[in-house]
Amino acid sequence: MNKTGKLVIVPTPIGNLGDMTLRSLDALRGADTVCAEDTRVTGKLLAHFDIRKPLERLDEAMIGSRAAGVMERVAAGEVLAYCSDAGMPGVSDPGLRLVAAARVAGVPVEVLPGASAAACAYVASGTVCPRFYFGGFFPRKTGEQRAVLEDLRGLDAALVFYESPNRLVTALAAIAEVLPWREVAVCRELTKLHEEVARGTAAELRALFEARAEEPGGIRGEIALVIDAPNAQEAAADADVAAASAEARAAELAEEGLRTKQIAKQLAAEFGIARNDAYELAMAAAR
Repeated sequence: MNKTGKLVIVPTPIGNLGDMTLRSLDALRGADTVCAEDTRVTGKLLAHFDIRKPLERLDEAMIGSRAAGVMERVAAGEVLAYCSDAGMPGVSDPGLRLVAAARVAGVPVEVLPGASAAACAYVASGTVCPRFYFGGFFPRKTGEQRAVLEDLRGLDAALVFYESPNRLVTALAAIAEVLPWREVAVCRELTKLHEEVARGTAAELRALFEARAEEPGGIRGEIALVIDAPNAQEAAADADVAAASAEARAAELAEEGLRTKQIAKQLAAEFGIARNDAYELAMAAAR
């Protein structure tokens, strides 16, 4: 009788090998082949736990061309385990495409729970917001960084991003510009010996890590950024900006010769403000 093949998504520790689960170890031992984002990284993990299995590289560049063949092997009865370099495969890494291919092919997929740097950073950050949005890796380009932050600034949730130590200072500068009132946590080397959670405004953290970048060794390690949800101070500042913009617009419309009721209607449409507030601004501009 042929055994049933399946694809097993196996999470691995994000730093501390003690976080490897018993189910993950059993899955690796029971697999016919272990596929890995990087065979060198997963090879060290297997050696640490004395697991001897055929090991194949299956990274982002290879999944597109090899996914169909991998699914054929699973359909034929092979049990394939997949590991990314660290953490939960599929969370901002190639595992996501592999699972999607398996679903399309209709082959069995088993996803084991395990460590995730995004969830760990969210909790370690100290935010009290019960919701978080995970944005994967923070954009590299300044313009894209600002655009992403502007798009997400109204979301009532903590924002979680992965970031490179080489780009951390630039990322904090963008956050300080777009979200100056927010508290931010830089979660570095989570679960490892030199774990660090630094919290403050983006401007404060930028100064901290800008100075550290000049020190011997610079900034090292895996980093997750957690940006707090909108707060009362930010809401008040945004309200002041909106009020000033509406007032300036009312003056422009008055200069164009619009009547008070027309100005009020235009302000309500453009700024979404209450009819009475719009009328008061229109009256003030018409004086």
